Amino acid sequence: MADVPQKKYAPMQFPQLKGLKGLSDAVLETHFKLYEGYVNRTNKLTESLSGLQLKGEAAGTNPAYAEMTRRLGFEYNGMVLHEYYFGNMKPGGSGATPPGKLKKAMEESFGSFENWFTDFKAVATMPGIGWAVTFQDPRTGWLSNHWITLHETNNIAGFKPIVIMDAWEHAFTPDYKANERGKYVDAYFSNLDYDACEGRLK
Repeated sequence: MADVPQKKYAPMQFPQLKGLKGLSDAVLETHFKLYEGYVNRTNKLTESLSGLQLKGEAAGTNPAYAEMTRRLGFEYNGMVLHEYYFGNMKPGGSGATPPGKLKKAMEESFGSFENWFTDFKAVATMPGIGWAVTFQDPRTGWLSNHWITLHETNNIAGFKPIVIMDAWEHAFTPDYKANERGKYVDAYFSNLDYDACEGRLK
């Protein structure tokens, strides 16, 4: 059997995030280390699964293969969502409202930017661990807000993430208490780079 090609991911670097409003550099450094763990585990799982394929042990009846395959979605999405999250922030953000193209998409999808903002904050402050994400439907251009449980549950197949907020407690503690996610959401929006978000629109 021919060797299975493997792609090794390297953790992305985000030095531009130092000095965020309301989110300390210490919390970010811890968060970066956690993100690197997702990258490393994605690589390890991919390597292990490729090894099982080479040995002819890639079968649904193989418990190790089945469990690693299920786990891969959690680790892979943990890696990718963090890259979207870090990539749509910068110190001071890009202003209180998004640029024209993104704002127009929000208005067409929600009636107004304010409606989108209120809805996103409602999703972002729901109890639980996960992510708040504005997705774009590639067929219609329509935007909708969603809660992603853990990393892999409720992702919409084929939809493009536009605005991504990590709602796990590790994203804001100890800067804020576990029951102060609303304060973290406010800090997140003060650093949100709408220009980066707009660049993701199709």
